[in-house]
Amino acid sequence: MSIDSEPLTMIENLDFPTLRRLLETVFALRAGEERSLLLLVDLPTTTRPDHPRWRDRRQIAGEWFQSLQAHREELPFDDVVLAVYPNVGSNNRDLPDVVARVSPTAAFPRQEALDLVEVRGEPVPLARLLDQASVVLAPTELSATAPLKLLARNHDFRGATLPDFRREMIPTLALDWEAVDARVRVLAARLDRAEGADLRFVANGNQYALHLDLRHRTSHVSGGLMRTPQTVGNLPSGEAYIVPYEGERSGDPTTSRGVMPVQLGDEVVLYRIEANRAVEVISEGAHSDAERAALTAEPAYGNLAELGLGVLGAWGITAIGSTLLDEKLGPHLAFGRSDHFGGAVGPKDFHDPEKVIHIDRVYVPDCQPQVELAELVLLNEAQERETIWRAGAWTV
Repeated sequence: MSIDSEPLTMIENLDFPTLRRLLETVFALRAGEERSLLLLVDLPTTTRPDHPRWRDRRQIAGEWFQSLQAHREELPFDDVVLAVYPNVGSNNRDLPDVVARVSPTAAFPRQEALDLVEVRGEPVPLARLLDQASVVLAPTELSATAPLKLLARNHDFRGATLPDFRREMIPTLALDWEAVDARVRVLAARLDRAEGADLRFVANGNQYALHLDLRHRTSHVSGGLMRTPQTVGNLPSGEAYIVPYEGERSGDPTTSRGVMPVQLGDEVVLYRIEANRAVEVISEGAHSDAERAALTAEPAYGNLAELGLGVLGAWGITAIGSTLLDEKLGPHLAFGRSDHFGGAVGPKDFHDPEKVIHIDRVYVPDCQPQVELAELVLLNEAQERETIWRAGAWTV
């Protein structure tokens, strides 16, 4: 199913029955949730100004809020709450302590084009709203996945984050999430048995090899089902992922090393990896120079934070230029913060809090046409090898 070719004006928002069915499937709603459903939305600022997709996302969220409010008697929640906050500047930075709760009776400025920027709310501690919530939805411009994963441990909610959610993604919310989750769990079981992974890339006629140390780690399942408290994942979803071992155990260094190619624009940037970090850019060009400077300024930026195995490509979904969806299509690697996935690198490891980041690089042709992940092989404790990806498709 290709969703990027359909005109946006033709993609309608979810009606209430479909929205309720999505909530019931994803969160396994109980007869009496006894707590609220919380929608969190970030807002433009002078340093990160508005744009049409962001405005449309707020419209989508506002329509969800109004629809859920209008059908509260058909939902098991005590309340449906919408809260907004100024964006935090970059993906996966900590959320503000105080947000603004929007009144359910707020007069939205234009019924046909809701704009939450113009809606004022009551300042409320975010912790209080999270304590009162059993389910959290976060359709935001900047990813709130990392902080909400950590906050869920203390506030006992379950949640779905939708960073950079776009109208083109609305049809994916109707996928068979039971089937998606089942396929993700097959790959997660492989990751749990693995002690390492060997990746072979082909870029501009050259081959590159990267070894990832997967010891001391367990995989995570993000199959679109967030059914237990303290579970937070993306929607759309569809990946198994694991943090490579970062060498934080005394006397036990990580063995992750090799070369990782990433296409940025028309240039293939080559990162030399040692001890699970990009320590050098060995290619030349404008993008290579920029990445070299980024690694010098923030060495934690080069931390290999994730090996992800996305599955939605098997459902015919294609890339639309948004990481939220694109990373779920196939294999991907990420640089930066890993603590929200159980790793060792977090905001404390960055010199500048404005530079805290978790950024994915997706290895499917729509995203990196000049770079092919030719093979991905998992190695178990006995060093037995299992190829799970070859020639653009999963082999398991």
